[in-house]
Amino acid sequence: MAQKPNIPKGTRDFSPVEMAKRNYIFNTIKQVYALHGFQQIETPAMETLQTLMGKYGEEGDKLLFKILNSGDFTNKVSDEELLGRKPLHLAARICEKGLRYDLTVPFARYVVMHRDELQMPFKRFQIQPVWRADRPQKGRYREFYQCDADIVGSDSLLNEVELMQMVDDVFRKFGIRVAIKINNRKILTGIAEVIGEADKIVEITVAIDKLDKIGLDGVNAELAAVGISEEAIEKIQPIIVLQGSNEEKLEVISEVLADSVVGMKGVEEVKTILTILQNCKLHNEIQFDLTLARGLNYYTGAIFEVKALDVQIGSITGGGRYDNLTGIFGMPGLSGVGISFGADRIYDVLNTLDLYPQEAVDTTQLLYINFGDKETAYCMPMAEECRKAGISCEIFPDKAKMKKQMAYANAKGIRFVALAGDNEIAEGKVTLKNMESGNQQLVDLQTLINTVKDSSANGK
Repeated sequence: MAQKPNIPKGTRDFSPVEMAKRNYIFNTIKQVYALHGFQQIETPAMETLQTLMGKYGEEGDKLLFKILNSGDFTNKVSDEELLGRKPLHLAARICEKGLRYDLTVPFARYVVMHRDELQMPFKRFQIQPVWRADRPQKGRYREFYQCDADIVGSDSLLNEVELMQMVDDVFRKFGIRVAIKINNRKILTGIAEVIGEADKIVEITVAIDKLDKIGLDGVNAELAAVGISEEAIEKIQPIIVLQGSNEEKLEVISEVLADSVVGMKGVEEVKTILTILQNCKLHNEIQFDLTLARGLNYYTGAIFEVKALDVQIGSITGGGRYDNLTGIFGMPGLSGVGISFGADRIYDVLNTLDLYPQEAVDTTQLLYINFGDKETAYCMPMAEECRKAGISCEIFPDKAKMKKQMAYANAKGIRFVALAGDNEIAEGKVTLKNMESGNQQLVDLQTLINTVKDSSANGK
């Protein structure tokens, strides 16, 4: 008996309707990127482990999918090493490549390799899948798409402002109400300084970033577990739970960080971004959130995260400033800032809220019924004229029973069916049936085209 096929956990198949919805997401994001002058690139699905390892912190390194070397990948490994059962050591010996974890590190590698060809500042976008060996759960997959936009070669805060405008515009087009959260890693560094734990900035940010998931008590327990003193944990409490308007929170944190040069620089950057955005009339609210930390170690300045307001799900967009990411590839000092839309989570939010426009999920708009060779020969030129007019149409390929062809139209959600028998051919017309209302009328080609296009435009 043949084994029942399956797919790996954390991955999904997508039906034609689902792909229509996903393409609506990708196309909407692409349109906004293009309106802001971003250019598209692509990079390979796999990178060398030398490129990937050490760029995402210890937790990120554990989530990298590693690819076994081709051929006899154990030929350079001793029996002692195999029996030693040290996975990290073995992986280094038998794996030279891995699936990309995100699009930012491959982009940094791309910039370094192609620097002589690029005009700075370089504004790029990239929409491709990434892979993480994470535990699958609602809204979290092992294979998922990211939709990144980055600007490198400029340290102007206007870049951060532009990215926030793009985020706002994308979710306005989707009809999703969101909160756009902003913080700054310099502020977090300043907090670590003033509580006397400057050398524990990574541990502190990783713990604070989990506040939504594990709560305040969980964060405090994690801080204690990584060696943060009880006094320091006590000092950080008012900061973590700080409430109020953006202005009020900035005023309080300015007082707290008054003696931290780096912390105050972060405060000034946030103030500048928020001040400029006030004149941009964003559709969604932007919130200064001191608990936002973004776990990835390469962020150095402003950091962003977007949460849907009407659906319980994790972050659906994130990003930030990374002043020296390319330095890890021998090109120090190149400033960059970027965002990444989580297409798979956005897909789930749009599904939950049923926000897809009808035209985004419509496939074939018109089906010509096949009554035989003569009728098909009559309909084919008409179908071609419909396509030239922008109408998606098809002719049923077989001379099948009317019931079967109508069932096909219903199953595919085709709104109109055209029938041409001897009477229609004699008049140079077709009978056009609306499958939703059941109404049908004898029409010429131009009337058919106008009716179908008007119906699609009105969503009826």
